[in-house]
Amino acid sequence: MTQKPIVLVTGATGAQGGSVAKILLSNNKFAVRCLTRNTSSEKAIALEQMGAELVQGDLENVESLKEAMKGCYAVFGLTNFWEHYENEYRQGKNLVDAVSQSNIQHFVFSTLPSYNKLSHGQFAVPHCDIKAALEQHTRDLKIPFTFIHVAFYYENFLNFFLLQKGEDGNYYFGFPQGNTPLAMVSAEDVGGVVTTILDYPQAYIGRTVGVVGEDRPCTDYAAIMSKVLGANIYYNYIPRETYAAFGFPGAEELANMFEVQRLYIPARRNHMIETYGLNPSTQSFEQWLHKNKAHFNIQPARTEDVLSM
Repeated sequence: MTQKPIVLVTGATGAQGGSVAKILLSNNKFAVRCLTRNTSSEKAIALEQMGAELVQGDLENVESLKEAMKGCYAVFGLTNFWEHYENEYRQGKNLVDAVSQSNIQHFVFSTLPSYNKLSHGQFAVPHCDIKAALEQHTRDLKIPFTFIHVAFYYENFLNFFLLQKGEDGNYYFGFPQGNTPLAMVSAEDVGGVVTTILDYPQAYIGRTVGVVGEDRPCTDYAAIMSKVLGANIYYNYIPRETYAAFGFPGAEELANMFEVQRLYIPARRNHMIETYGLNPSTQSFEQWLHKNKAHFNIQPARTEDVLSM
């Protein structure tokens, strides 16, 4: 029996990597090897029970990465700024260097464009700019790559941008996006895009693919939330300077991110069209909300209030 080609998935116990690992395992075209710092974690064991091979490794240790890549056909890679901050570049460079030294035939790398370049040097957004620098390092080493640029997660409304209840009983969310459409997607749907990219290397090596499930103004998302969650939910535009002054860790960086999107990324509709082609089961925001309705801790409005919005 011919042995299936092996794909190493980094970040396999996280949102993106976990999605990639699970879809690859369910499709059964590739053998899946998952890199994790802790092979005995609950999420790692769940992947092993689904058929993944677990290998211990760390983005701080190039030798552990090269060991994990032995015999692999492809690698899915990602780095996490919000966990490692300025160390992201070093860790990402370790990953790229290991790929370069391991005869990998297809490197699918989750990155982002340089927001500093998009804004002509006006705004620094390290969690995007570092990933753009890692893209350039990948190109410089002539690695057979596909870059994916994943949009703002729907899941962010459950983790980072929680709905806030006002004194008037209505719910609000806000940031400096203005009226410019905000590209969004469920982290769960990244895996379906990546698996198709891996299935068609000749079409996707050397390309950058945007992963987008919706591209709408934030007022539209608020209206969809109101309908599905049964409450009055509104979007507030918060100017960049106001948001940056909120003072929580990353406030200025996020303010800059939204401001760059408001001013320099008018639409990502073409990315959305390609995403649904690659993964037809990609969820709309409304579909995702219905599935995750129970995770929103809100008190429903009276029916007549919702209908009169």
